[in-house]
Amino acid sequence: MSLLPVPTALHASHADALTDFVAHAQLMLDPATPESVRRDAEPRLLAQLPTLLALGVFELFTIRDPALRALVHDELRAQRPCAA
Repeated sequence: MSLLPVPTALHASHADALTDFVAHAQLMLDPATPESVRRDAEPRLLAQLPTLLALGVFELFTIRDPALRALVHDELRAQRPCAA
């Protein structure tokens, strides 16, 4: 049961963005993932950043993997040059 009234379509798209981000992050971090799959996963993961940023996900959670954290941080900084 949701505590906040959120339009269903909006809620579903946010859930999809978070699901896609996590699924592609797991692919990228799995040492068994072939390099070609990892290269395909990266842009799909990065495509979810604007939605996750709008949701405030990165204000609530920290990415523990240093390489993935740096990738996301660099991309967010490139998208918002004024942000630190």
